[in-house]
Amino acid sequence: MPFGGNDWLALTTEPTLEPEIPICDPHHHFWDQRTARIPHQRYLLDDLAADVNSGHNVRSTVFVEARSMYRADGPEEMRPVGEVEFVQGLAAASASGLYGPTRAAASIVGHANLNLGDRVERVLDALQAASPNRFRGIRHSVTWDPHPEIEVTSAHRTEGQLGTDNFRAGARVLASKGMSLEAWLYFPQLPELADFARVVPDLTIILNHIGGLLRVGPYANFDEVMTTWRNGIAAVAANPNVVVKLGGIGMPRTGFDWHGRDVPVSSEELAESMAPLMNYCIERFGPDRCMFESNFPVDKVSYSYNVMYNAFKRLSSGYSASERAAMFHDNAVRVYRVEA
Repeated sequence: MPFGGNDWLALTTEPTLEPEIPICDPHHHFWDQRTARIPHQRYLLDDLAADVNSGHNVRSTVFVEARSMYRADGPEEMRPVGEVEFVQGLAAASASGLYGPTRAAASIVGHANLNLGDRVERVLDALQAASPNRFRGIRHSVTWDPHPEIEVTSAHRTEGQLGTDNFRAGARVLASKGMSLEAWLYFPQLPELADFARVVPDLTIILNHIGGLLRVGPYANFDEVMTTWRNGIAAVAANPNVVVKLGGIGMPRTGFDWHGRDVPVSSEELAESMAPLMNYCIERFGPDRCMFESNFPVDKVSYSYNVMYNAFKRLSSGYSASERAAMFHDNAVRVYRVEA
C-alpha cells in the first residue's frame, strides 16, 4: 500500500468539523501522466471532486500552475499557454455542476517568464485570451539553494532572479495589467522577496506555502532554521502588497514524518504541529492577508483533505468569526477575484 495513496489515507477517518464554514481553496494543481509525482501521477477534476466533496463546504478553488499540458511546439515562452487552455476546459466542466457544487478553478494562475522583461506582455495577453473570465495572474517559481541536497524546482534555474532588472521590469508589466504574482521560493530567499516587494508596491504578491520552510539536510538544525524563517517572514510581511498562503507543510521537505507513517496523522496532532507556524504568519501578516490552502495533491502524500481542513479549523478556533471567514474564504475570493 503506497503511502499517500487513497487506501492509506482512508485508515484515518474523522467527522468533518464545522461543515458550514465556507471555503475557497486558493491553491491546488491538475496534471496527468506525471511520473515523478508518485503516488498521485494523475490529478484531474474527478480526483479533486472526490477530495473537496469529503465533507467541508468548499465553494470554489483556485488552480495554480504546475507545468502541466504545456504546448509541445511553438515559441518556448508561449508554451505555458497550453496549461491555461487545459484548465479552462476543466473549469468549464466543473461549472456544469456535474462534479458537485464546488466550482473548481474558478480562478486560474498560469506561468509566464518574467525574465523576458517588457517582452512578457505578449505572453500575458495570450494567457488572458486563453481564459478571458478566469485568468488572474502567474506563478514564477524562483526556488534556488546552493546545497546539492536541496532540489531546485524553479523553471529558470538561476540565483537571484528577484533582484534583476529584467525580472522587475516583467513584474511591473504584470502589475500594470492588474495581475498577481505567486512567489514560490525557499525560506533563505525571503529577504530577497522583501526587497522585491518594496520596489513593486503596486503588484499583489502571494507568498506560497508559509515561505518555503525547509527542515531537512543542511537545514535540519531546528532552532537556527526557525530564527531565519521568522525573520524572513517578518521582513516580507512588512510589505502591505504581500499576502501569504497557510499550507504546504505536508511536503516532506518541511521535516515532518507524516508521509511515512503506517497510519496517517489525525487532525488533532496535525493542528498542534501546524499551529506555531501558522499562528506566527497570522500574527505578522494579520488575518486579512492570510489564506488557508490545500496544495493538493502535493500535500496529499501526508494527510487527507478532510483531516487537513479539520486541522485548519482546530488551530484557528481562537480567532473571531470574521477573522476565520477571511482566512478560509473571503481573502481568497478578494485576491483572486473569484466570481463563482
